[in-house]
Amino acid sequence: MHFQNRSDAGRRLAAQLTPFANLPDLRILALPRGGVPVAFEIARALHAPLDVWVVRKLGAPGIPELAIGAIAPGGILVLSPGAARQLRIAPQQIEAIAAQERLELERREKAYRGSRPSIDVRGKSVLLVDDGLATGSTMRAAIAALRRLEPARIVVAVPVAAASVCAELAHEADDIVCLWTPIDLDSVGQWYEDFSQTSDAEVLDLLNRAGPFASPEPG
Repeated sequence: MHFQNRSDAGRRLAAQLTPFANLPDLRILALPRGGVPVAFEIARALHAPLDVWVVRKLGAPGIPELAIGAIAPGGILVLSPGAARQLRIAPQQIEAIAAQERLELERREKAYRGSRPSIDVRGKSVLLVDDGLATGSTMRAAIAALRRLEPARIVVAVPVAAASVCAELAHEADDIVCLWTPIDLDSVGQWYEDFSQTSDAEVLDLLNRAGPFASPEPG
């Protein structure tokens, strides 16, 4: 299975999420930036409010594309099992990487939200969306941080993820919806024909356009 682009992946994923359509307590949170175009299509199909949940990957020293963990709002830091030990990364190096990524996390929070308040998720059902999962570290951090806000249910929804990662996340999320779970997943991008980087401007445009998707709150 290959996806034309993130929008195509979002539409195909939304077709598997129809039981959530028009639920008044549904909230959709996208991991930016790549998760936003996917989540936009889901929010449009399900008539649900969309927001971002900013999480930052921690890349290995000298190999930034290799995730050794992730950080999320609220001081959450999650490390990939054994990654730091296998690569012999000192705790001081991890903290330095995390400190740098916290600056970018804060920048994105301000850039994407501005003065707009975040969506209230307490007691709500949340679809946590990304464009795919290779190591799962960013999603684990996202779940851990989101749990602090006491949602009623967290459902991870992604177009593609490594089978082993889905098995691991099954113990942390309340449910997982994934279209494709290859045993051997080298990178998420290999499952997309177009995996070009999503820009900040695109994220802001999609968040603004998603405003009318939400069903009205019950009176």
